[in-house]
Amino acid sequence: MTAGQRAAAPDERRRAALIRSVPEADDTTPLAAQLAEDARRRIKLHGVRFPKPTTTRIFTIANQKGGVGKTTTTVNVAAALATGGLNVLVIDNDPQGNASTALGIDHQAGVPSIYDVIIDDVPLQDVIQPCKDVEGLNVAPATIDLSGAEIELVSLVARENRLHNAIRAYLDWRAEQGLEPMDYILIDCPPSLGLLTINAFVAAREVLIPIQCEYYALEGLSQLLKNIELIRGHLNFDLHVSTIMLTMFDKRTNLAHEVAAEVREHFPDQTLEASIPRSVRISEAPSYGQTVLTYDAGSTGALAYREAAQEIALRGTQTSNDQTTAAAAEEEN
Repeated sequence: MTAGQRAAAPDERRRAALIRSVPEADDTTPLAAQLAEDARRRIKLHGVRFPKPTTTRIFTIANQKGGVGKTTTTVNVAAALATGGLNVLVIDNDPQGNASTALGIDHQAGVPSIYDVIIDDVPLQDVIQPCKDVEGLNVAPATIDLSGAEIELVSLVARENRLHNAIRAYLDWRAEQGLEPMDYILIDCPPSLGLLTINAFVAAREVLIPIQCEYYALEGLSQLLKNIELIRGHLNFDLHVSTIMLTMFDKRTNLAHEVAAEVREHFPDQTLEASIPRSVRISEAPSYGQTVLTYDAGSTGALAYREAAQEIALRGTQTSNDQTTAAAAEEEN
């Protein structure tokens, strides 16, 4: 055990004792049960720093079905990761610019944006703005100009690789400047499979799919997976679905539990244990230009996103360790 681990051990014991001290409540008193669960989450997450990945993890948040919480997932997971002490960049690749709005970022017409990066080869660092409410979180905004990018991209050289090349150049620039590595890059993209979404898939290594816990949740998912396989086969061999997040989960309904069970049965390794509840606070936050973590940090929705982000970060560390072990084994052989 290292010195750091020995120092952390008493804190972990105190945390565990506090969690055990929270009174138990069952489903016969749903409000009390929710309050108890939230109290345990607050204790578990208080002051926790998430582990840094060995290399920058680049996610595309995608689902061809609209209204499943893609943008909400992008901004809140990003804020939660940054709150956990990580360096995070959100790339708003959706012409609607909702991620920029939710993070309080200026994205009026004429503001340097991801459109300039993709179409005019402007360096990514020249359009990035810091999120004022969350330390460690930066944003490359989308403006209305992006709505015409699909047509303009058709005639450009390497049209599917424009965003990929810009991100690689940005990461190299950070290294040259002696800046801290970027831990996570999250790309929010439109629901249609156009050139903007293809650029996002080519730029990323991982896909995070939010799935709504309702009747039509799995509709179109098979087509999305086929499209991802096409991208993987022809444009980006490293692309894979690493994470599936259940959103708008209402534990009071049998339907939500049935959908969750079906998703977990089909995707046991990818589906997060943490699920995101249907929440008024989550829905309200964007209208104030905030994530739910800054709008109401103690709410059930904010705690759920922090829990999900922690799980994503821990999974990434485990994957890196597995890859290191496998590489060492190959060298020995």
